[in-house]
Amino acid sequence: MTGVPPEGGSAAAGGLADRLARVRDGVADAAEAAGRPADEITTIVVTKFHPASLVAELASLGVTDVGENRHQEAQAKAAELERLGWSALRWHFVGQLQSKKARQARRYASAIHSIDRASLVDALRSDETSVDAFVQINLTDDPDRGGVAPDAAEALVERVLATPGLRLRGLMAVAPIGVPARPEFARVRELSERVRRLAPDARDLSMGMSHDYRDAILEGATHLRIGTAITGNRPA
Repeated sequence: MTGVPPEGGSAAAGGLADRLARVRDGVADAAEAAGRPADEITTIVVTKFHPASLVAELASLGVTDVGENRHQEAQAKAAELERLGWSALRWHFVGQLQSKKARQARRYASAIHSIDRASLVDALRSDETSVDAFVQINLTDDPDRGGVAPDAAEALVERVLATPGLRLRGLMAVAPIGVPARPEFARVRELSERVRRLAPDARDLSMGMSHDYRDAILEGATHLRIGTAITGNRPA
């Protein structure tokens, strides 16, 4: 069931539609520059702090993949969009996830992009259903940032591969602030090549946000996590 736009949604969606179209054009241009087909790139629209009504507008504009980085907010929005009839949406959890919330998150999430420690892998185990899994890489020297250190990534990948209920898709990363993004994304691509020796099918790269998605596409990103460039500024 696809659902219908919320009442008054068509007027509110004008600016949203324009921003979405600009990003789609930008993704297509970057893909062409990289010599890649644009349809192999998934744009996940991150809707943190925006209401469920905006997600419904996005769905009415053809968006199928939505990202959230706070469990409580994601859980509530997923339930609301289900109630509104948008049951075909794919929800991607892209923020740091507490192990105690892992089982709840996998009830609505199609993919978890922020797997960064063994305890979270263990908490996501399931003998009943599978969820797509991305191992998050920390590209900084700050251990408090989300992600596993690059030199520990392969060990965590092996744990994911050995855990029922997790389908390893690849790696996720956020480019550090204040440095050129493309070399950082190149590091992730190179690490991905090592990971594929353990998991040949784990070819996906979740990287690239509103300000750096072109660089990410040029370095092989398959999943972009774009918020403000599409949704506009977050509500106060």
